[in-house]
Amino acid sequence: MPKPSFRAGAAAAVLCFVALLPSFATAETSAQPNILFILADDLAWSDLGCYGHPWHDTPHLDRLASEGARFTQAYSPAPICSASRASILTGKTPARLHFEFVTKNEPGRQKVDFQTPLSAPPLTLNLPLAERTIAECLTDEGYQTAFFGKWHVSSHHQRYLGWSPTHGPAQQGFQIAEEDYGAHPYVWKRSPVETITEVGRFAPDSMVDRVSDFLRKKHDRPYFAMASSFYVHTPVRTPCQWLREKYEARVPSDSKKRKNRIEYAAFLETFDHHVGQILEALEASGQADQTIVVFYSDNGGHPEYTANAPLRGSKWNLYEGGIRVPMMVRWPGKIAGQTVIDAPVIGYDLLPTMVDWAGGEPPTCDGQSFASGMRDPSQTKSNERSLIWHFPYYHPEKGFAKAPDSIGVDDFLTSRTRPQSAIRREQYKLLQFAENNRVELYDLKREISEQRDLSTERPDLAAKLQRELKETLKRQNARFAKVQ
Repeated sequence: MPKPSFRAGAAAAVLCFVALLPSFATAETSAQPNILFILADDLAWSDLGCYGHPWHDTPHLDRLASEGARFTQAYSPAPICSASRASILTGKTPARLHFEFVTKNEPGRQKVDFQTPLSAPPLTLNLPLAERTIAECLTDEGYQTAFFGKWHVSSHHQRYLGWSPTHGPAQQGFQIAEEDYGAHPYVWKRSPVETITEVGRFAPDSMVDRVSDFLRKKHDRPYFAMASSFYVHTPVRTPCQWLREKYEARVPSDSKKRKNRIEYAAFLETFDHHVGQILEALEASGQADQTIVVFYSDNGGHPEYTANAPLRGSKWNLYEGGIRVPMMVRWPGKIAGQTVIDAPVIGYDLLPTMVDWAGGEPPTCDGQSFASGMRDPSQTKSNERSLIWHFPYYHPEKGFAKAPDSIGVDDFLTSRTRPQSAIRREQYKLLQFAENNRVELYDLKREISEQRDLSTERPDLAAKLQRELKETLKRQNARFAKVQ
């Protein structure tokens, strides 16, 4: 499919959920569909060919987008892994969950190598077992549930990202839970990977094989399978020398961080290959037409490896580069190919939406089912609700003293991120910074790069959004960074 430009994809905010009404079946008119949820790690909104990237080859993900719906304004619930994943699993905001940062090995408080005016809340180690997850909700609807890959919502067990024996997927509703790092560089010290020079060949990946094996099996009931990839999270390395040479010839010679970008492009194409293998297994199972495929990223891209342009910022902060992410949904015969959805959605919408697809009653949560909105146009009010983010921590913990203060567009720097919150309502987005209560206001319809702060031009609007943000966080019993 032709690659849309960054600007064209972002500016065409004219479609809404109502426009998709004829394209979706409801649970009332069809059998329960299988749901395959592929979750990427640190994949930037602008990384894929179908989102307009000028040199990344992502043919399998591009095809997925062409066969279903591509969301242009999908958001992660948080700019960081654990908080985002906990929110996705539960349908609740990180603020309400009190899970706003990455999990650690031990309880305590955040340690930053710089004297900061505020102290972040105590670290959260585990997603509480009392929280109901997507898996538990879909089990109640008669689904078989399976989890593969990166968990990262519990304290590390024995090794980095090792699943907790008390708070792992099996304790949160997944009937099948298989822990496997695959061929990700996390395991290279224990299992070295050979250099690959043959064009078109990739290293085998055991995690992808596990997902594929599950999909090919015969199932006596609908399933929810979550393939939670470690890609494209650092360390960014590839054994495919042929891919490195391909992008050495393709990445412009004057590109910032060129060496990193070459390695990242090869890494990303490897991930795309893994997605292709999973989708091929689904096709081979004969169940592709009865399966909804959801593809999504947990937060924005790493600033030292990928350009988040035209978005400002990156992973770790609440500018668009940290929270706007790629998302696609394919449902053969129910969602028309080449569909583009410009209405804002967020990760905590996924739980109620999936339960709705399964024919169940979505539980009370912070998310809003976009499936139910499609069933009844009169109930579609996607532009009348507000999206909320809350990040009461500092980043980076090591290197804060030397990190730059400014956060720009395509600067390829890990800048200082300070405790902050944000709210988006309609096209307007307000950020509030906890250290001094300073606010910034942006009109995302006019420019998504968040360069023109309108807070002094529109003080009434800024005050209104700030008040709503404060009231919402209070209602959700949010934790705040406090004076030390």
